[in-house]
Amino acid sequence: MSFLRQLNELVGKHRPNAIVIAEESTAFPQVSHPTYLGGLGFHYKWNMGWMNDCLRYMSREPIHRRYHHNELTFNISYAYSENFILPISHDEVVHGKGSLLGRMPGTRQQKFSNLRAYLGFMFAHPGKKLLFMGSEFAQEREWNHSTELDWNLLDDALHRGVQRLVRDLNALLRASPALHQLDHDRTGFEWLDVDNHQQSLIAFCRRGKSPDAVLIVICNFTPAAREGYRVGVPLAGVYEECLNTDSEYYGGTNIGTPLGLAHTEKKPAHGKTHSIVVRVPPLATIFLTRKTTVISQPAE
Repeated sequence: MSFLRQLNELVGKHRPNAIVIAEESTAFPQVSHPTYLGGLGFHYKWNMGWMNDCLRYMSREPIHRRYHHNELTFNISYAYSENFILPISHDEVVHGKGSLLGRMPGTRQQKFSNLRAYLGFMFAHPGKKLLFMGSEFAQEREWNHSTELDWNLLDDALHRGVQRLVRDLNALLRASPALHQLDHDRTGFEWLDVDNHQQSLIAFCRRGKSPDAVLIVICNFTPAAREGYRVGVPLAGVYEECLNTDSEYYGGTNIGTPLGLAHTEKKPAHGKTHSIVVRVPPLATIFLTRKTTVISQPAE
């Protein structure tokens, strides 16, 4: 332990722009805490618990997911104990585990829908992102170090759709303070609908440093659209759908809220005084941002 602490201190001193990441799977504490506070001094630690739980959840048939809802939600209980990275590494696409796409249940179309919903959930979840090569366009076979990736798959519209989605998720992550400014701060995340296991649906709010920097995320992990879904929101105004993993642009069915806009109503939901009603597509994740042209009105 003394060696690791000294190593990280020296890296920080001589290469201050370097990042040191611990691929560590135990519950050893303070791996990513500063050495002067008793930590090991790594910048980040892999969140293996998140990876194992959510991949197990996604591999289940949607009809059974309601019985395993905690596999989606439990991670938040310890998500801020370290500076975590959400890792989908090479270890998850080799040794008979299959590709990321291959783990998804259902028809071919549903496999892609599940994968897009999962990627949306991953990019919305607190923690930095690690996605192993090939997963960004839904490689169908396991990774093989002896051959190149199956780039020819991009001739298929569904694979191109996943690639477009990952590109747009990265762009949204960079452009949205709510998705990165408080990534390792508990104030940057709030559950809105955490116990909706019957519908296999979750909703949460991500926040940035500014009170206006809020993003609502809703994930539906069943093949049934949720019509007229009401969700509480922290601020009154107009919410706009800024990304929908079910968009036809990504290979989806293009189900969503009409015009992509939802106006708040003074009707309580999920502990908030204001709420919006949206149409949640099947096997999809949607992101809603509050239009900044609206004057702030707290809706707590």
